[in-house]
Amino acid sequence: MEKEENSKKDLKEPSSEEASEPNNKKEKNLDPEEKIKDLEDKLSRALAEMENQRRRYEKEKDDAFDYGGFAFARESLNLIDNLERSKQTLENDPKLKSSEALKKILEHLEIINKDTISIFKKNNIEPINSVNKKLDPNFHQTMMEIENDEKEPGTIIKEIQKGFMMKDRLLRPAMVAVSKKSTNSKKRSEKDEQNQDKSANK
Repeated sequence: MEKEENSKKDLKEPSSEEASEPNNKKEKNLDPEEKIKDLEDKLSRALAEMENQRRRYEKEKDDAFDYGGFAFARESLNLIDNLERSKQTLENDPKLKSSEALKKILEHLEIINKDTISIFKKNNIEPINSVNKKLDPNFHQTMMEIENDEKEPGTIIKEIQKGFMMKDRLLRPAMVAVSKKSTNSKKRSEKDEQNQDKSANK
């Protein structure tokens, strides 16, 4: 039994001190120049890591300063949406149509709307100009297509909901209606193509 226990002790894993001995021996074997190079390498890596951390911190700080109110700004856009909806509801009310009361209410709503947009602009929140512009998926979201032969296909002809930018970031895309060719003009262009093919074959 004693022999077995002794053999088990011999098979034990080396202690952490024993395991680190080879590394210590290697370091002891390094001449002074190699030790200096090794230390310089470790120091340059530590400095590079510190610089990377400093840059990350600076970027996070700048982003927090520039876009800290991003979520609040997006929620605040509901104010403008609700003002627009209120105007449309009042304008479509048959009892109020052409009344003096309606004119005064709409004037007041327009003042509130302008003031709200002015406050947004002071905080670098700008509306996206969409109507008569070419559809850009980075800023616009197509909600419907309307047949219109006067405009090029893919031209925005109606703004359903206003989009906004906060500095160089998209706060909310504009919801828009874009033009498309009418079915009659498609048929005409197809006939023209067929006629051209026939004349070319002759």
